[in-house]
Amino acid sequence: MRYVTNLPYETKEEEHVTIPMSDGVRLSAHIWRPTSSDQEPVPAVLEYIPYRKRDLTAVRDSVHHPYLAGHGYACVRVDLRGTGDSEGVLRDEYLEREQADAEEILAWLAEQHWCDGGTGMMGISWGAFAALQVAARRPPSLKAIAIASFTDDRHADDMHYMGGALLSDNLAEAGTMFAYGTCPPDPAVVGDRWRGMWHERLENTEPWVLEWLRHQRRDDYWRHASVCEDYTSVRCPVLASSGWADGYSNAVTRLLGNLDVPRKGLIGPWSHKFPHLGEPGPAIGYLQELVRWWDHWLKGVDNGVMDGPMLLAWMQDSVPPSTSYEERPGRWVGEPHWPSPHIRPETHPLTRHTIGPALDATAAPAEGGAAMTVRSPLSVGQFAGKWASYNAPPDLPYDQREEDGGSLVFDSEPLTEPVEILGSPSVELDLTVSEPVALVAARLSDVSPDGAATRVSYGILNLTRRDSTESPEPLEPGRRYRATIPLNGVAQAFPPGHRIRLSLSTSYWPLAWPAPKPALLSVHEHSSTLTLPVRPVDEPDEVASSPFGEPEGTPPLAMTQVTPPEERWDVKRDLIDYRSELDIVKDRGTVRFEDIGLEAGRRAHERYTAVADDFTSVGGETTWTMRFRRDDWDVRVVTSTRLTCDETDFFVDATLDAYEADRRVFSRTWNETVPRDLL
Repeated sequence: MRYVTNLPYETKEEEHVTIPMSDGVRLSAHIWRPTSSDQEPVPAVLEYIPYRKRDLTAVRDSVHHPYLAGHGYACVRVDLRGTGDSEGVLRDEYLEREQADAEEILAWLAEQHWCDGGTGMMGISWGAFAALQVAARRPPSLKAIAIASFTDDRHADDMHYMGGALLSDNLAEAGTMFAYGTCPPDPAVVGDRWRGMWHERLENTEPWVLEWLRHQRRDDYWRHASVCEDYTSVRCPVLASSGWADGYSNAVTRLLGNLDVPRKGLIGPWSHKFPHLGEPGPAIGYLQELVRWWDHWLKGVDNGVMDGPMLLAWMQDSVPPSTSYEERPGRWVGEPHWPSPHIRPETHPLTRHTIGPALDATAAPAEGGAAMTVRSPLSVGQFAGKWASYNAPPDLPYDQREEDGGSLVFDSEPLTEPVEILGSPSVELDLTVSEPVALVAARLSDVSPDGAATRVSYGILNLTRRDSTESPEPLEPGRRYRATIPLNGVAQAFPPGHRIRLSLSTSYWPLAWPAPKPALLSVHEHSSTLTLPVRPVDEPDEVASSPFGEPEGTPPLAMTQVTPPEERWDVKRDLIDYRSELDIVKDRGTVRFEDIGLEAGRRAHERYTAVADDFTSVGGETTWTMRFRRDDWDVRVVTSTRLTCDETDFFVDATLDAYEADRRVFSRTWNETVPRDLL
């Protein structure tokens, strides 16, 4: 990244500004804005997240908010209520109170003497969720949003459930927020009130995984704040981006296809990162794109930002399997709108472990055909990587050949010409199963001539939700059903000599929680199909080879690494007791923020276990330690959540311990049971 200091506007910074809410709670804001805005008001851009602006996001914030401020904007970073230095308690994600707070913040910003009355919202992940959800509420000052790594559907396409199957990231993210939501504010900001504010959080927090497990179907809990329920509610322009390695690779194209407002989409090869910090690379000059976006929609500059393709996507070249990449080779392609006229679906029958020639577009799948069967071991999925990659520790899927050993595998013939796909593949199965609850995981891989298999995309379906995630129904063993499994969107090039592989398994642990019992899946050939969104290789790309500049930002905040970070991703198998384990450590070490004299440390440890092929032996545990220290102020929060099951219930065992120095000042334990609902 190129760090720049010579910007069009001289800026000023206000590190702690309180914004009053209508119920008396005060939220903490960090504001960067042009010095001249006291006399010449500018638009305001809000980022609204729960991840502690004063310390844990301070370095990232220092790279992009001063940059945007230096281009003529008041950039405002606000901690959600109950986080960082804001008052109150954060009880769950995306609640009505959270969105009402955001509307009040925008109204407050629009009334400030340095704001011209127009506002925008930006962010990644939670910040992007917040911006999209608030846009659907149409606050009068909000003129445009720019969002990265998000979803418009909280149930079907988030880290909780996928195809009605429970994701392990549901537990992992609950553990993250259990830790962040119980940290204290900084006494240097809030003064002697810090301890009372902290204990209010400690006493009023419960593990969020409990609430998320209480809603195993698509219900009003998930419909709330899911913009897909009414796309017409969004009336402002939207710049939407994500990455193919991210769990949120699908929502960009859904917004492009369903919104009726000015919109642009951008999908790179990245994991869960802002595009200017994108890993795997290439990262792009995203902040420059934001300046153009805001200049047009907040300042009325006629700069051609809406010219060119509606969607820019990174067409990924073939690569060997790896859990991490510095760069993904490929090229940018452009689509004039979405759905694209350049994409044509090609449907292939599944026959005797091969992917057959494409069906005629008007032809119906053949009925009947022999049945091919699989009952997958629990080991299928140990090399699946994370649902949402962060690229640290290396968390992308590894070589799929070992996974394929417990799967039903269909290969194409070696390709004689290159094939490129852009969009969401899908699998339609004519099937029977031996149990009333079962899932199917479908994986699409690029198989090189030496046999190495790189996963390109995947999808999971809880077959009890094959017709409805709102009203699931148990399966009748032996009865034939048709079920469609959508795979995650992707742009991928398959070179000549390679094969395209579809793999089907009845488990995908620990990425997804297994069914109560192992199921035998029978797939009927000919009448089961794979559909690929093919983009002809001779189609013009409609975009320059390098449409973006080099990543830019302002110099990051001074920080010293006091103790080193640690990253670990271990797969273990004991061949005496047949216990398998995935052990993940993500430890940021301890860092010192030199400007405020604060040391902060974060350590996350996830462990997922199973014994042999006992589907009720699976368990997941996430433990976090958060520590903050300055002079004689030394506080620590340790949270732990363990999820286990039997055939009928989930069991949640959690602990929360808080310390001042080495003295424990708060402790609470939860032991809860949540019934399984055809899951």
